[in-house]
Amino acid sequence: MRLLHTSDWHLGRSFHREGMLGHQADHLDHLLAVVESERVDLVVVSGDVYDRALPPVDAVQLADETFARLAASRARVVVTSGNHDSAQRLGFGSRLIDAAGIHFRTDAAGVGTPVLLDDEHGAVAVYGIPYLDPDHLREPWSLPARSHEAALREAMARIHFDIARRRTRSLRKVVLAHAFVGGAPTSDSERDIRVGGVSMVPTVVFEGVDYAALGHLHGRHTLTERVRYSGSPIAYSFSEADQVKGSWLVELDAGGFARAEFVEAPVPRPLARLRGDLDTLLRDPGLAVHEQSWVQATLTDDARPLQAMERLRRRFPHALVLAFEPARPPGPAIPAVRDRARDDHTIARDFVADLRGTPATPAESRLLRDAVEACCDDRDVDTLLSSVQEGGP
Repeated sequence: MRLLHTSDWHLGRSFHREGMLGHQADHLDHLLAVVESERVDLVVVSGDVYDRALPPVDAVQLADETFARLAASRARVVVTSGNHDSAQRLGFGSRLIDAAGIHFRTDAAGVGTPVLLDDEHGAVAVYGIPYLDPDHLREPWSLPARSHEAALREAMARIHFDIARRRTRSLRKVVLAHAFVGGAPTSDSERDIRVGGVSMVPTVVFEGVDYAALGHLHGRHTLTERVRYSGSPIAYSFSEADQVKGSWLVELDAGGFARAEFVEAPVPRPLARLRGDLDTLLRDPGLAVHEQSWVQATLTDDARPLQAMERLRRRFPHALVLAFEPARPPGPAIPAVRDRARDDHTIARDFVADLRGTPATPAESRLLRDAVEACCDDRDVDTLLSSVQEGGP
């Protein structure tokens, strides 16, 4: 049996205010093509189908079209909910949809009930574990601790109970889970799921299964041969610039896990993190390769260049993030106590000079004066207000 492990689609997510739905649709086209070209029997989606609990309408439409296409493909599909999904919304109608070969597993109470498939070697049981919130499950499941590890250990205990009940030695077991497992490196686009400071789950929790298809982390990771993260199909933060995106193509033979191969996904637009002074970034011919990339630029000029983003975008039209880290040593700290010898306008101009490394221009100075004066008390209004408050006319 051949299964394709994917996760963390985050449909409806934007990237620094840039819509990503078109890129996400392209990736799902790629996924459908892999199902046919690689003769995939099972697609597993390990959570975070959507980016938020109440996704936008166009994201729901894309998901609906994708699952309909998967239902018409050669593959069966098992989907679990992640911490970004609404389990109730994603799982709506799941008992009816099961008949189409698309199996949504979003209810924690059903973790011990597998989706059963067969091939020439016998049965494969696929157990979907949705994202488990320890706070919600501690009482109904009588968890010994308020942690993700305690919740997942209980879920796996229920799965092992079902496996033992079936008394089938040749049964091959696949588990989907959405959690932070094994201390793998994280990226900036992942939501923190710590509960009381505890989020990590050890890989030994998944002992006794043939393959654990994990979701939540956006980089691909091989924790053990049988425990892997597929990562997100598209980069959702500049911290993922060096990650290779895609999905795992896993083969199960008569003995269980046989091998896994990573299928790289097309890159809709590469990410680049550039650093240097503005003139170098604008003139260096070696940076031509990044002119159509999403760009995060860190300028090291001693003085902040005027209109830096506008000038940067003339060469890199898809520049999205601009930061300043001057090479010069920082100036003296801003005093905690106001210097009464300087008026507000002077303080504001000095702040600009300290921050940027160059004095405010005459036009900027006038703007700062207008801003300071707009913040000053209006004595006429104050006098009238005081009079009313004191019962005067």
